[in-house]
Amino acid sequence: MIVRRWVEGVDERLDGSSFISRNLRKVFPDHWAFMLGEIALYSFLLLVLTGTFLSFFYLASHQPMTYAGPYQPLQGQTVSAAYDSVMRLSFEVRAGLVMRQMHHWAALVFMAAIIAHLIRVFFTGAFRKPREISWLIGIGLFLSGIGAGFTGYSLPDDALSGAGLRIAYSIILSIPFVGTWLAYLFFGGEFPGPDILNRLLVLHIFIIPLAIFTLLGAHLAVVWHQTHTQFRAPGRTEDTVTGTPVWPKFALKSIGLAFTTFGVIALLGGLFQVNPIWLYGPFVPYSTASPSQPDYYIGWLEGLLRLWPNWEFHVFGHTIGELLLPGLVVPGLVFTILALWPFLEARLSGDHEWHHFAQHPREAPVRSAFGAAGVAFFVVLVLAGGNDVVAKFLGIEVDSFNTILRLALVLGPILSGLVTYWICRDLRDRPLHPLAAPPSVTFRRNAAGGFDEIETEPPVAGHATEEPDRR
Repeated sequence: MIVRRWVEGVDERLDGSSFISRNLRKVFPDHWAFMLGEIALYSFLLLVLTGTFLSFFYLASHQPMTYAGPYQPLQGQTVSAAYDSVMRLSFEVRAGLVMRQMHHWAALVFMAAIIAHLIRVFFTGAFRKPREISWLIGIGLFLSGIGAGFTGYSLPDDALSGAGLRIAYSIILSIPFVGTWLAYLFFGGEFPGPDILNRLLVLHIFIIPLAIFTLLGAHLAVVWHQTHTQFRAPGRTEDTVTGTPVWPKFALKSIGLAFTTFGVIALLGGLFQVNPIWLYGPFVPYSTASPSQPDYYIGWLEGLLRLWPNWEFHVFGHTIGELLLPGLVVPGLVFTILALWPFLEARLSGDHEWHHFAQHPREAPVRSAFGAAGVAFFVVLVLAGGNDVVAKFLGIEVDSFNTILRLALVLGPILSGLVTYWICRDLRDRPLHPLAAPPSVTFRRNAAGGFDEIETEPPVAGHATEEPDRR
């Protein structure tokens, strides 16, 4: 009785029941593509859970020690305390290896979901006014994910992570005038630096996750207020949303998707080996190994480094090394263009209206062409990031394969863009999309005893509508 009176008193003062009831009736579209963002969210939650477990056993230290664990090929070798702690976690802690691999697979799924979500938003024009902020948040999440991934797989201090850190150190050194100072500041001295693991750990478990939490919260708040876009259909308007109410159907579907995501990642972590640091061995500054490739979401950056010509420039008596352009300038331009795309498109098209309908790619051939060119650009660079592995698989020389990739990097985006533009323009000019469901036909007997054909539009997907206040 006391609890009930207390709850009723709080509700009377804060009007909580009205707020909860109103938001539980909120409608979300039913299209499957809107689940991509939820997969990213649930993958991140699993990253936090598994990462918390891993942090109990990890030791961020370069202190040399002799390995005496159960993995016989390394017994008696000198390794760092960080490498030894990860080996102990993998071979001696109960479920440690599964948790490590689940953490890694969750990161791969998280980044794949973000990339797929950004591609969906781009090709459907869901970044147009008033959703430019959501697009910028998505770019921020992608960059934060790259940072989290790089700092994460640099922590074990194995040969692969050491190679990545050496590349990062060299790129920082290539910055004119301040590169040496920045490299010393970040690494704490000459490579590999005595403090780099501690600094990477702080970035990986505190700063970057906090940034991702903040961006995810901001994105959810913006989407909750503005609602998702939806495709045009009979009965839909710019002022209504057709779909499923939050409670109970949408909530139950989301819970099911969350557990499905957890289960799939658990299966991947238990059945498919990833990042076997015992095969790579401990990092030794004066040696490297081949093949040595990062994960796909960073592989395109390494692909740029591998394909870029050995160009050097001299400005005011200062040498600009060959790593600056592919390592910093080109990626910076790519992300700047991506971030500014909604504003550039609005400026060039003169379209400054609010849009709550998503577009089919065929409705915007120019944008779709640029999107296809961008996808081709990244695919070629990801292949270039593993050029030695692919060349060995194909049985050709690495230099010959690099020549093919350089040509593909130039011609691939152009051809992809042109073909996409022609296809989209052709589909746009057709009265009916070839994959669209034909209109239903109803036969009705007329007064003369014959039959009349009456075409009816297919029903609108969803069973609930809402008129949200987006302004």
